Amino acid sequence: MESTAMITPGLARELATLARLGDDTSTESVLRSLTTTLAAGVPGCSGATVEQWRERRALVSASHSELIALVEGERRLGQGPSFEARGTGRRVLASDLLTERRWPGYAALAVTCGVRSQLVLPIEVGAVQFLVGLHSVRASAFADQAAPPLASMLAEQLSVAMANLWDFEEVRTDAAQLQEAMAGRAIIDQAKGIIMKTSGCSAEEAFDELRRISQHHQVKVADLARLLVEEHSSRR
Repeated sequence: MESTAMITPGLARELATLARLGDDTSTESVLRSLTTTLAAGVPGCSGATVEQWRERRALVSASHSELIALVEGERRLGQGPSFEARGTGRRVLASDLLTERRWPGYAALAVTCGVRSQLVLPIEVGAVQFLVGLHSVRASAFADQAAPPLASMLAEQLSVAMANLWDFEEVRTDAAQLQEAMAGRAIIDQAKGIIMKTSGCSAEEAFDELRRISQHHQVKVADLARLLVEEHSSRR
């Protein structure tokens, strides 16, 4: 078997699309696309999972719901190929879970879920670790010597996809914060206008009064301004 047996032209094309972003792109959507792409594109693969570990917190996605249950079961048991791959940072191959002796509890669970063989590839992207799991209903579906090229391709595509996504999320956050700040400024200007009209003071004095009251009551100026505008509107 050639070392590139896990990689087909179609799989390479589909993995390259992971870095494409849209308005509704999220970490969850990228991971979901990755699992469905691997399940459909890797020869012999019946389903795929990916665990994103960041600061000891995991986000899990799978091509099939049964595999989500398998990942959660492995975590409860504290044993299995993903558990080992996370701890060692090395890929783990289980050629036949029906005869597997390293993790008896997990092997029994996997066979119950219809999984006979499994390959887990740990991939580091900055401070984030991804555990990519390939599952098959057949024994010996994956060759260990074929794993490095796939792991390299996944590391490259995940690095690009996640870097693009993280930059995109930062831009979206900045835009949301700017929009919130502009909305807050508008409501403060309305509140200042109310104070100026009722008190005959200047804009600067009106803002000083808003700030003084907000500090006294320990509320944000924008929140105080919103209450003042709402109260003023209700009196009309």
